[in-house]
Amino acid sequence: MLLYIHIPFCDSKCSYCAFNSYVDKFHLKEQYMDALLAQLDFELKRFDASSKSIESVFIGGGTPSTVSPQLYKPIFELIKPYLQNHIEITSEANPNSATKTWLQGMFDLGVNRISFGVQSFNDKKLKLLNRAHNVQDAKKAILNAHNIGYKNLSLDLIYATLGDTKELLQNDLKTAFSLPINHLSAYALTIEEGTPFESKPYMSKETLELTNWIFETIITSGFKQYEISNFGTYKSTHNTGYWEYKDYIGLGSGAVGKLGLQRFYPTSVVEDYIKNPFDIKVEDLTIEDKKIEQIFLGLRSFIGVETSILNSKEQKRADILVDENKLYFENATFYNYDYLLADEIALFLTS
Repeated sequence: MLLYIHIPFCDSKCSYCAFNSYVDKFHLKEQYMDALLAQLDFELKRFDASSKSIESVFIGGGTPSTVSPQLYKPIFELIKPYLQNHIEITSEANPNSATKTWLQGMFDLGVNRISFGVQSFNDKKLKLLNRAHNVQDAKKAILNAHNIGYKNLSLDLIYATLGDTKELLQNDLKTAFSLPINHLSAYALTIEEGTPFESKPYMSKETLELTNWIFETIITSGFKQYEISNFGTYKSTHNTGYWEYKDYIGLGSGAVGKLGLQRFYPTSVVEDYIKNPFDIKVEDLTIEDKKIEQIFLGLRSFIGVETSILNSKEQKRADILVDENKLYFENATFYNYDYLLADEIALFLTS
């Protein structure tokens, strides 16, 4: 199983962000981390961890680098007996708060992969997105992590923002590839409800031509695309676990967990979560729900869709797509050539 830990604290609220994160609740950090520990103990029993192992850990947010390594220590002590050997343990981090001390402290706890929320190497664009760091902060943080000994480093970039030019984006990619990273996530700016950009839909400027160009530029730079937004010489085992539909513990306010045909939703209100981290809503999935999700996830990634989950009608439709060179078939699995067509192909198969 996988373990996801949600940290809802942020030092700035980005204009595009719809995640469960807050800039005004830092005083709750210690209480929140205590609540995480209580929920973790509960989840390890629910997931029958004594007969399983944790194969990857991902600390996301929010901004995990706003919480000191010392506060993470009890969590790492509790999960230690369940961790597989050579496990991937990732933490997200923002360049302005991922200091040398923080990076070293997390490394000492066992974190071996950092995913930096860089978004751009253009200071003007960073201000537009309301990011709290600048270009130099980003470069410095990545180099510090590399020097400390992190073998796997990733960064996020956002494209299709008002004001983006090919020259700006080319510089973003050139700078990214000049740094010691082996993974990159590229996301088109999307306008989400409840964000500052909701009233400014013109901020998003995605076109198919631009997205194809971004993808081709990343791939020709030597990073293989293994999911619609993820590229690298290294595949994240945590990301892959989601797409393979593995079970995962979702720890924290606003997180999501999955065990078999059930999904778990801890309360998204931080104060309520601290009072009662066991207030978790349960959603029952059907076999059909599971199949449709597996198809969508498999077609947007290198995982593909096994014939064993398709009924005869769906298999015939998949065969049609093979004949049309939209899918290819190998080892009893249908694979997608073009991840940008994933949703359309999934709808064709399942409608």
